[in-house]
Amino acid sequence: MKMLRFGILVIALSVVAAPVLADRLKDLARIKGVRSNQLVGYGLVVGLDGTGDKAPFTNQTFRNMMNQFGITLPQGVDPNLANVAAVTVTANLPPFAKPGQELDITVSSIGNADSLRGGTLLMTPMKGADDQVYAMAQGSLVVGGFGAEGADGSRITVNVPSVGRIPNGATIEQEVTSPFTRGDTITFNLMRPDFTTARRVVEAINDQLGPDMAYAHDATAVSVKAPRDPSQRVSFLSILENIDVDPAEEAAKVVINSRTGTIVVGKNVKVSPAAVTHGNLTVTIEENPEVEQPNPFTDADAEVEPDSQIAITEEPARMFQFGPAVTLNEIVQAVNQVGAAPGDVMAVLEALKQAGALRAELIVI
Repeated sequence: MKMLRFGILVIALSVVAAPVLADRLKDLARIKGVRSNQLVGYGLVVGLDGTGDKAPFTNQTFRNMMNQFGITLPQGVDPNLANVAAVTVTANLPPFAKPGQELDITVSSIGNADSLRGGTLLMTPMKGADDQVYAMAQGSLVVGGFGAEGADGSRITVNVPSVGRIPNGATIEQEVTSPFTRGDTITFNLMRPDFTTARRVVEAINDQLGPDMAYAHDATAVSVKAPRDPSQRVSFLSILENIDVDPAEEAAKVVINSRTGTIVVGKNVKVSPAAVTHGNLTVTIEENPEVEQPNPFTDADAEVEPDSQIAITEEPARMFQFGPAVTLNEIVQAVNQVGAAPGDVMAVLEALKQAGALRAELIVI
């Protein structure tokens, strides 16, 4: 017997938000111009146990490297480097990083190398978006994945053996110029733009430091008058980033995860007057094949006669009414009183939005 049930079993997660708590300014905003920078490099990993790649650009890179060491390989000879792999090297250069400091780097194969386990990265310059070298990378890789292959071609791989890391594998060679010490102001950019939050940031700073010390440009940027002396500016910023601010409440939202069936209804979600009915449809298909035996004195084979029975059952639809300006708690209670399943909640919320009764943004992820 096969049964097809139209409906989705989901987990409804309804959270009643607690009172808004004050956050530090450093948790709400980032300083304009103080940011990390991405670095990337191209190099070779050597010392592999026959798991390297055989890409043409790997051979070309190897030839170029040998030429730099004064060794010229014969033309037309393929090195066939089974123990060498071409890789990209990536890292994030944090703000205020100084020459001589070290960075963690990630090394990834860009050819058909099977594994980088046991390899050593040769000296690789790492460049920024301006094509300048900011760090030099080199060292032995730490690879979390591994693979094994049998003589018959069967193989198994755990994690990703073609990617590895080198802790403190790059040394910073050049400092990135920061605008932190320039100008008469410091600008904070809110991580979640909001006019109310921007206004409250300005009020909190002015209450702490004095009137007209801070002003908002828009829903994101808030500027504060600051001293020019770098040492004073550091102390000044230390005070600013620890000021407590009450962030504004989020806009009314309903978030539905269609893959896991999770539903999150925000605190400020409300519903206009609406009546809702919803029911499930169940289709049952039962197969009872009948076998007809042939005459024993003939060469005929047995025949199978299919016998299918299809039944459709519709559960009684349940109607319930939402009153005006319903709160989150009342929405949950109304749905639970009629025994609606989580899948029903998802369908009801989507229908309410289409009807214009759901006063919230509906987000499906």
